[in-house]
Amino acid sequence: MPFQISLEPGGQRFTADDDQTILEAALAAGLVLPYGCRDGACGACKGKVVSGEVDLGPVSTGALTDADRAAGLTLFCRAHARSDLVLEARDVRRTDDIPLKKLPCRVQRLEHAADDVMIVELKLPATETFRFRAGQYIDFLLSDGRRRAFSIASAPHQAEHLELHIRRVEGGTFTGHVFGDMKEREILRFEGPLGSFSLREDSRRPIVMIAGGTGFAPIQSLIEHAIHIGLERPIALYWGARTRAGLYRDELARSWEQALPGFRYIPVLSDAAPDDDWTGRTGLVHEAVVQDLPDLSGHEVYACGAPAMIDAARRDLVARCDLPADRFYSDAFTFAADSSR
Repeated sequence: MPFQISLEPGGQRFTADDDQTILEAALAAGLVLPYGCRDGACGACKGKVVSGEVDLGPVSTGALTDADRAAGLTLFCRAHARSDLVLEARDVRRTDDIPLKKLPCRVQRLEHAADDVMIVELKLPATETFRFRAGQYIDFLLSDGRRRAFSIASAPHQAEHLELHIRRVEGGTFTGHVFGDMKEREILRFEGPLGSFSLREDSRRPIVMIAGGTGFAPIQSLIEHAIHIGLERPIALYWGARTRAGLYRDELARSWEQALPGFRYIPVLSDAAPDDDWTGRTGLVHEAVVQDLPDLSGHEVYACGAPAMIDAARRDLVARCDLPADRFYSDAFTFAADSSR
């Protein structure tokens, strides 16, 4: 039995079957709710149930706390409608004309950017057009039915090749293959584009970008896209890593200061090694933002990295820097229970 779902404050309407999550039903209806991991781990799809009942599947307690539940919040990627619903969901978009595709690809190039970071360049079929928004990701489709998600680091105008930044995960099946047996010309299959993380191009507000580790990948896509379209808004990029080797694209980030007017790059190390000879900023990357920009009331923030970093940045920038909560856009890198990456 399909249930009627209404969204506030936008007034959009769609239906959801018993076996569909709210997110799945919205996407099928051509509506994009904010979302990231789709497995209840990142919290990007969190929204309020104004009226009606939902059945919530397994979720991370970090993504949906007891306080969230008490406030009537749920995760749209895990919740199934059990009645007609009125939901509060902001920043809802239409899917417009960018289709979701399943495509083969060939490994074109492998680059060891750091001991635990591999840059993988994929060549797409010449007969296919693959469109995406800067900041989105793809899922590799593995032979056993599992999926592995990675953000696209290249910009949309470079869509004939896709660049991914893959971090080695201890015990990870797929990343073990990437760092061990993968060879150039290997054929893979993927589905995409996925995710709602993207640049709000219709805004004129100054931008703060925060990357942790390989969270730099979608940020690279956003900035290369901004350069391509001639974006004229101040952008400050804070890239956090443990040691200097973690800033594996440091020269590229520094080059953007010449390519994009109003761009600033601030690298931050949390555990600099003695041989790093580091004289730059130290500590947690989001704390550097708090120190430099105590008033973010007129800004937008785009943050990518581990869930703990995303949660801390969201909490502190909203509470300590007056950032409006609905202007914090994030892509949290999550890992499934089976060492997915």
